[in-house]
Amino acid sequence: MSDEQVIGPEQLIDGLDEPRRTQIAELDGLIREVRPDLERFLYGKMLGYGPFHYRYASGREGDTAKVSLASQKQYISLYVNCTVGDGDRYLAEEYQERLSKANIGKSCIRFKRPADLDLDVLRELLGRVE
Repeated sequence: MSDEQVIGPEQLIDGLDEPRRTQIAELDGLIREVRPDLERFLYGKMLGYGPFHYRYASGREGDTAKVSLASQKQYISLYVNCTVGDGDRYLAEEYQERLSKANIGKSCIRFKRPADLDLDVLRELLGRVE
């Protein structure tokens, strides 16, 4: 039997120090408001929303979340695992200019605090996740 205690999403949030606890709770609430259809679950040390199984043409496969939220040491990461067009571009990349205070990679949006983002733009982005 493992010494590790099994926790859920609420315990993960409650275990964060302030101000990050309030920030992650705010973002969690926003995600659940915009996308109540995405089941919330613990995904490693992140909050996951919308679990799904993927399989690449190469045969590689695994499990992930459509959206996940992580509290990192220096920033907050919001992962948006959704492509657009012919699947050659990630949805997050389309919001680079409109979320200009964030550092955006292919599927990751990194920022210091929610106040750095236009939350209406974030709502729009989340509404497009398939």
